[in-house]
Amino acid sequence: MKVAISTSSFATADSAPLDLLHAKGVNVISNPFSRKLTEDEIINHLEGVDGLVAGLEPLNNSVFTQCPQLKAIARVGIGMDNVDMEAADKADILVSNTPDGPTDAVAEMTLSAALALSRDILYSNTTLHNKEWKKSIGLSLKHAKVLFIGYGRIGRKAAELFCALGSQIMIYDPVVDINDMKLGEKLVELKEGFATADIITLHAGGNKSILTTTEFEQMQNGVIILNSARGELIDEKALITALDSGKVASAWLDVFSEEPYTGKLTEYEQVLLTPHISTYTIQCRRDMEITAVNNLLRDLGIN
Repeated sequence: MKVAISTSSFATADSAPLDLLHAKGVNVISNPFSRKLTEDEIINHLEGVDGLVAGLEPLNNSVFTQCPQLKAIARVGIGMDNVDMEAADKADILVSNTPDGPTDAVAEMTLSAALALSRDILYSNTTLHNKEWKKSIGLSLKHAKVLFIGYGRIGRKAAELFCALGSQIMIYDPVVDINDMKLGEKLVELKEGFATADIITLHAGGNKSILTTTEFEQMQNGVIILNSARGELIDEKALITALDSGKVASAWLDVFSEEPYTGKLTEYEQVLLTPHISTYTIQCRRDMEITAVNNLLRDLGIN
C-alpha cells in the first residue's frame, strides 16, 4: 500500500505519525518541496498512490480523474475548502479531517496576536532594538469589545480565553443562536459589531471576502484585525487602504490567499505576519497527524 504526504512539515515535531505508517508496512512518499503543492505537483505526487495525508493543495475532479488509484484522503486540519467533496464522492474516494486537533493551538495564537498588537509589543521591540527608549500606551483586553466572525470550535475556545481577561464578546455567525451563548456573549449583526468593536477576529470558513471596503468603512477608527481562518476572507487592497487611513490600527494575518506570501503587507510594520503556523505546536501537530493517519488507515482498510 502506498501513501503520499502533502503537508509541508509532516512528523517534524514528533515522528510518531510516520512511525505508525511504517509499522503498518505502508510505503510513504513525502512532500518533496516542503511547501503547499500546486495542482500539477499534487497530480505527479499521487501517481500510483492509494491514500493521501493532505494539506491545502487543490484536490478536485481534475486531480481525481488523473489519479484513479487514490482511495482515501485524510486532511490534517479542519478546513475542507480545497477538497471537491462531490468529485471525491463520484470517484469513490473517502475523505476525512481532524476537526478537534487545531482548537487549542489556534485559539492560543489568536490571543497571543491580540496581546502583541493591543499592547504595541511590535513597536516597542523594534524601537528598543534600534536603541531607542520609546513608550506607547496600548489597549487592555479587559473591557475591550471583541467581535468574532464565525463561532465554531476555535472561535468558542478563543472567546473563553478573551473572557478570562475580561473582554466583552460579540458574535456574528448565522448558524448559532442565543441558546449557544455560554459566556455572556452578545449576538450581533455585522454592522453593529463593526461600529463598536475594538478587535475583530475571523474564524469563518469559505473563500469569499467578508471584509471589503464597505465593511472597513463601517468600523470605528483604530480597530485591530485578526485572521487565522482563511486568507480570502479579507480583501487585501481594502485592508491596505484601511491601514493607510488609520481606520485599521494594526492586523495579524496567519493565512493568505497565496502562500508563501510575499505581498505588499510585508511593508507595514504594524502588521504582524506569520507563515500559517497557528497549528504549529508540538502537541497540536502530533494530535492532528496521528488522527489523520488513523483515519487514513481505517479508510484504506489497514488494521
